[in-house]
Amino acid sequence: MPRLLASALSLRRDPRLLKLPPYLSLLCIVVGVVWLFLLPLDDYSRRTYISENALLPGQVHTYFGGSDQNVFRAYKHETDELAGKGNIEVNDKLESIAKGLGLKVGRQNFTYSSAGNTHSGQNMYAILQAPRGDATEAIVLVAAWKNAKGELNRSGVPLVLTLARYFKRWSLWSKDIIFLFTPDSIAGPQAWVDAYHDAHDSSRVASLPLKSGALQGAIALDYTRETRFESVHIVYDGVNGQLPNLDLINSVNHVAGGQMGMGVAIQEMWKHSNSYHDRLQTMLRGMLKQGLGLASGPHSSFIPYHVDAVTLQPFGDGWQDEMAIGRVIEGTFRSLNNLLEHLHQSFFFYLLMQKERFVSIGTYLPSAMLVAANFTIMAIALWVKSGQPDVQEITTEKAKTAEEAERIGLPNPHVALERDLFLPLVLVAGCQFLGVVPLYLFNHLSKSALIPAFIFFTVLSSILPFLLSNLLHTSTTSTTTQQYHLIRSFSLLLLGMFLSSLATLNFSLAFFVGVFSAPLTFIRPFPNSSILKWLSMVVLYVLSPTTVVLVASMLPCLDEEVGYGLGEVLRQAAFAWDVTGTYTPVVVWCVWWPAWIVGIVSVLGRPSAGDKKAKKA
Repeated sequence: MPRLLASALSLRRDPRLLKLPPYLSLLCIVVGVVWLFLLPLDDYSRRTYISENALLPGQVHTYFGGSDQNVFRAYKHETDELAGKGNIEVNDKLESIAKGLGLKVGRQNFTYSSAGNTHSGQNMYAILQAPRGDATEAIVLVAAWKNAKGELNRSGVPLVLTLARYFKRWSLWSKDIIFLFTPDSIAGPQAWVDAYHDAHDSSRVASLPLKSGALQGAIALDYTRETRFESVHIVYDGVNGQLPNLDLINSVNHVAGGQMGMGVAIQEMWKHSNSYHDRLQTMLRGMLKQGLGLASGPHSSFIPYHVDAVTLQPFGDGWQDEMAIGRVIEGTFRSLNNLLEHLHQSFFFYLLMQKERFVSIGTYLPSAMLVAANFTIMAIALWVKSGQPDVQEITTEKAKTAEEAERIGLPNPHVALERDLFLPLVLVAGCQFLGVVPLYLFNHLSKSALIPAFIFFTVLSSILPFLLSNLLHTSTTSTTTQQYHLIRSFSLLLLGMFLSSLATLNFSLAFFVGVFSAPLTFIRPFPNSSILKWLSMVVLYVLSPTTVVLVASMLPCLDEEVGYGLGEVLRQAAFAWDVTGTYTPVVVWCVWWPAWIVGIVSVLGRPSAGDKKAKKA
């Protein structure tokens, strides 16, 4: 046993161990990426299933139809006349209809300011009190006047009015039903949900005059087409990558696909062959939306309050009519009406790759964790290396033993160096705090100033590493090799810590930032090789946050033919920050960008040979 301990202690000081961490980090990155691409296979994914037995989706007969078709046409005729009218005029008409149905009606004003623009409007909602309930629980049916693309919800609004009239006739409801009409699909629902939970800013959002019980679920209808459709598209992405309970999606899929016989699509995959390619594409589309963290519809505002919600979008040319999508909503509401408690038994963290196939967090999380772990491994290795003398100096032929090394002035391999922490801590902490500057600028400037500010910031962030490097080199005490090790160690340690924590909240964002930041693990000062130094800098500048944002703004997004453009991307990011509370800009500018700055400074480093005097560990 003593011999084994002695061998372990001698192995701990073996300089060859410090050569392993770069390879371990590379292995973590490769395995993490490969792990992700294995998920669409049958061996790593599972079929969806209903966990909550009380839902009983598709077990009831739906009666919506027949004469309700005539009611829908009448309401549609009235709402068509409102096209082009102001928000107040539209709400006046909707309120008169709701009051005619015997519903309690309330209105709410809101005003948001973002990127120099003012987003104001008025929500109108009506409450159907449950005949068999005590107003302690409620379900919400949302119809925005305009969808996320700015298109009029021509069939959605009259269909919700028709359903309100239809639901009023039934006495089976044990939960109140709230019919919410908002002027848009993002700001309106957000203002209403915030006020419903008393989490609103009273200076911008008015309080609600009427409330019901705890919200158990919400369905939003985005029905812009006026012709028959073939299938229904389920939109489920929430703010900051949050997702509704998987049971809700499975219930809608079961009612629409199983009971009504219509096709179901997710992630804008209009045709899905269930092949590996389509599964992978669906999963990556979901990860992209989750990573961006933007609201994708009226339902997105409900999910942060633990209210499971989805948006239904009819699409395609087929034989299904308005009554069919109405029966899907009726069947889903009947299932939610059966709930005895909030949805909790199924998954809240998952990746869907087909309407009936998914992977849970226990299967996909190791992918992002491995990518994040590579930074921590390298950070620990650099910390250990910073306390040891230079291996090249102590393994020369001039000094075979520690006594000889000490006699001729070389570092003793068995003695730890004193670490100079002040400069590395100041540099890394300073770069972290500098991230507040772009975070503030891009969320408070007017729309017209966003592009010039981004260009100016891109140029400034490209020059800043050179200024910091020259400052370190021309300082009174030149920066040593040990200090560069500590600078990289602290930066990589923070990056690994942030990404591993983020992976449990927003897996996709942590994974993408980790992959783009992967070169930071392997860069180091190259004082004697200009080719390696400039090659490393080219790689880092190509994968910089500003370059990625610029290129992403020009690329076509999903089914769009052209990119949104830099100005629109920055405006949407500012709007998401101000209205829905998206934290993606915090990760980009306060986590990713500081690590990138420190990486460039490290590449440009010119460490001096002088080290601190060794002291016994």
